[in-house]
Amino acid sequence: MAQEVGRDVQGIGLAGQMHGAVFLDERDHVIRPALLWNDQRTAAQCQAITDRVGTERLYQITGNPALTGFQAPKILWLRDEEPEAYAALATVLLPKDFIRLRLSGEHATDVSDASGTLLLDLKTRSWSPEILDALEIDRRWLPPVYESPLQAGEVSEGIASELGLRSRIAVAAGGGDNAAAAVGNGVVRPGLASCSIGTSGVLFAHAETLRPDPSGRLHTFCHAVPDRYHQMGVTLSAGGALRWWRDVVGRSDYDELTELAESARPGSEGLLFLPYLTGERTPHLDPRARAMFVGLSSRHGLAHMTRAVFEGVAFSLRDSFEIMKEFGLDVAQIRITGGGARSPFWRQLLADVFGRPIARTVADEGPAYGAALLAGVAAGVFRNVDEACAVVQLGPDQCDPDAGRARLYDDYYSAYTRLYPATRASMHELNGLAARDPGATPE
Repeated sequence: MAQEVGRDVQGIGLAGQMHGAVFLDERDHVIRPALLWNDQRTAAQCQAITDRVGTERLYQITGNPALTGFQAPKILWLRDEEPEAYAALATVLLPKDFIRLRLSGEHATDVSDASGTLLLDLKTRSWSPEILDALEIDRRWLPPVYESPLQAGEVSEGIASELGLRSRIAVAAGGGDNAAAAVGNGVVRPGLASCSIGTSGVLFAHAETLRPDPSGRLHTFCHAVPDRYHQMGVTLSAGGALRWWRDVVGRSDYDELTELAESARPGSEGLLFLPYLTGERTPHLDPRARAMFVGLSSRHGLAHMTRAVFEGVAFSLRDSFEIMKEFGLDVAQIRITGGGARSPFWRQLLADVFGRPIARTVADEGPAYGAALLAGVAAGVFRNVDEACAVVQLGPDQCDPDAGRARLYDDYYSAYTRLYPATRASMHELNGLAARDPGATPE
């Protein structure tokens, strides 16, 4: 049966975690375990990149500042910290592109994922010779870059036989997880944004033209739509904050947390939570930011604190939304994907906090569905991404903002935005004190 189903497959699309670094030797063997998007060890290398390229020039070329999660600092970290491994380096791939290598034997990547390396020139949508020279990174280590819906390899005969597929099936260039999710949600035209709630939380808006945020608060990347761009804000602990809280309070699943949160009133009776458990990216770009509850009193219980965690994550995502509005991105509807998409409570909370309708697509696999649509273009099933996204359907359960709750959350959000500037110095001081504890668990 699997063999018969496999014969119907027209193409394969790829999506995966952005920013990671898979280091390979000249035989395409893995040199060391991959360094992933949430690795925070590269602060010194980020400073070195900024010093060598220059802050303004880095924005002009890549649209982003040097951040600890990006791939380029990881390459320099390998050079500085593991010189023997660095000496064996022949290829650096993003995580999804290592899967391509196994499927097809081809080294390749796509523009959306490559945008998160800090090595891509967003204007030319190709590797930047200027940055590669400045960082002394060998161009031969990097794979060719394709637009996301183009074919970038084909399944090898051996793998096709093993998987029960026809040989020579097209493998699409694919996309980084968020760009692929946007395609899967039909966010390929102005006025639409997508929100993903996974370990991290992402707000992603389609942009017709390249317009980087000079402050670096928003990421500006190439979209999986040829010649288009997107702006994206990230909160590092979204579902991650909920998982942490679930484990702390000893609940068995997220449904229990949701029931607790629903039993408290909006605003958690004056309690706020900053979800900076692993530092924060948008808008603070601060790996030393730390989480906190603010406003605790004797009237607060577990339900209030649980709701405050949910609301804190929503407020952190609104930070990105407010910056997008500054850039004139007029978002009329937000489409949600990821684990949070299945929760009516999450969808309504986000609608009230953003003040925008929250919609859910019928196929809520997000990145995987988008990768499949890109594969359809690469295989010739669809003419282009717009035609592919015509099959995306919205479910009947759109959540519209409640006017009263939206006004209340506006006031709470205003208070929330003042907390980080007021406590930043203390966060950093406490982070430093924790680092002096010889028995502390390293982060």
